[in-house]
Amino acid sequence: MTMSYGAPQQRHGGGWILPVLLVAMVALPFLEVYLIVQVGQLIGVWWTVAILVGEALLGAWLMRREGTRAWKALNEAFASGKMPTGELADTALILVGGVLLVMPGFISDIFGLLFLLPFTRPLARKVLAYAVARRMSRMGVSTVLLRRDGSVIEGETVPDPPTEPSEGPVVIAGEIEDGPEQRRGGTGGQFGAG
Repeated sequence: MTMSYGAPQQRHGGGWILPVLLVAMVALPFLEVYLIVQVGQLIGVWWTVAILVGEALLGAWLMRREGTRAWKALNEAFASGKMPTGELADTALILVGGVLLVMPGFISDIFGLLFLLPFTRPLARKVLAYAVARRMSRMGVSTVLLRRDGSVIEGETVPDPPTEPSEGPVVIAGEIEDGPEQRRGGTGGQFGAG
């Protein structure tokens, strides 16, 4: 029995998120209208309209303020040569959060505030990063880790490690690079042929 680790295997079990998202997008307006009617009956129509208008104005103001901060941070990251992953995620979350807050409704406003407020956005960013990393891993997409010192560690996800020992040698695909001593004509360490 031989096992191959060349190409990542495709999994077809992760296609549930699109139907759930579609159902949520269809159901959300109905839930919003139901909740607006319930709140209107509880506190009155004019107070409900005032709250919805106030939330929309708050959303527009917050989106402008946080969007300006995120844009400055994004430009600073580009100028310093830093990988702007957090800044890009913040910019996207601010845009989506602003749109959700400007839309009339209470459920969308909760998510909009979660994405827009500077003290709740890191949690939303972590959840988003986890979801993206998990999806990439399931798709078998190669990931790259960029260290703070600028060195890049390339790798790929392996769907399932072998559970039983294989017959024969285990082959690991890769390239061998010369170390600094071998490039200068040295012995190359303890395995060199001096």
